[in-house]
Amino acid sequence: MKYAKNIQFHSTVHHGGPYSISVYDPRIIDFSSNVNPLGFPDIIKKAIDYAKIPTYPDHNSTKLKQTLSKYLGMPIANITIGNGATEIIYDFCRATSKSKVLIISPTFGEYEAAARLYGAKPEFFATLNLQSNLEQFIKKIPKNGLVFVCNPNNPTGELLQKKSIMQIIKVAKAKSSLVFLDECFIELTQTPNQSVIGLVKKYPNLFVLRSLTKSFGLAGLRVGYAIGNKDIISILNKIKVPWSVNELAHQAGIAALSDKTFLTKTRKLIKSESKFLINSISKIQGFSCSSSATNFLLIKTKQPASLVQKKLIRKNILVRDCGNFHGLDSHYIRIAVRTRKENQKLVSALEKIS
Repeated sequence: MKYAKNIQFHSTVHHGGPYSISVYDPRIIDFSSNVNPLGFPDIIKKAIDYAKIPTYPDHNSTKLKQTLSKYLGMPIANITIGNGATEIIYDFCRATSKSKVLIISPTFGEYEAAARLYGAKPEFFATLNLQSNLEQFIKKIPKNGLVFVCNPNNPTGELLQKKSIMQIIKVAKAKSSLVFLDECFIELTQTPNQSVIGLVKKYPNLFVLRSLTKSFGLAGLRVGYAIGNKDIISILNKIKVPWSVNELAHQAGIAALSDKTFLTKTRKLIKSESKFLINSISKIQGFSCSSSATNFLLIKTKQPASLVQKKLIRKNILVRDCGNFHGLDSHYIRIAVRTRKENQKLVSALEKIS
């Protein structure tokens, strides 16, 4: 049997998480996954208990869309739901099939993987600080193409202000190009108002990705959503795999969005613990800690990152080896911001292996 050429050469992207290593150990503290350090809201437990598991889930995710519509102040016709944000990335690339794609480097690896799978030819713009190189980046925006921007960016943690994102959107529109803006971590920043979701109505070339996984700690349930113009949303809803979002995810998402204080508590914790981690790690020889606007930190290591990861695993701590990020060498790790007790264990372990 002959398979499509793009599938033959498709490579899956390596991610973090406890199952990214050969042997899972429940004692390991996972700093490799960038999820909410508080876990998930307590209200979700009750919502899951009442989920109708014997019944097929609503393939249109009607109630969750209604809840998101109120939460975002956006019409339901502008919202799509996915089995995690990653499903939406792949569906978007399958639907648009843009041959010219511009991607920042380093950034989330699934943009490149999805683009290549559906026949696109990515071009990379290498920078650890996009704001400083914004004009050069904008000049690279292709005509009739697609631009991927992660804001705040994974793994650097850089957050572009709304005015900078608007510059990208306007130039892309003038060149008849689409902007795929990943805001999966923006609710975990201290300035979530830098989101440009409200601009979707004004700029039909803007598509914004969000995730309940990161903000509300629902990584195991897989539920993401996106906001875009009605035409692209309609197409994505047509090509989506039936029942891809399960009933537990629906009910958990609805419950999570009803908690009015959870994200406020989360941002307070991230602010204090990020400061603690940056101050502590910066004092350890062989580790250089970058600032970040969100719940993870990129760290440059003197030792190879793979070696650092192995040493820390022996101490029941898992960090993300960033060696497979396009644009980074083998001397970078990424850590998630967790609770003070957990963060202290990480700092202590780094001190011992430095």
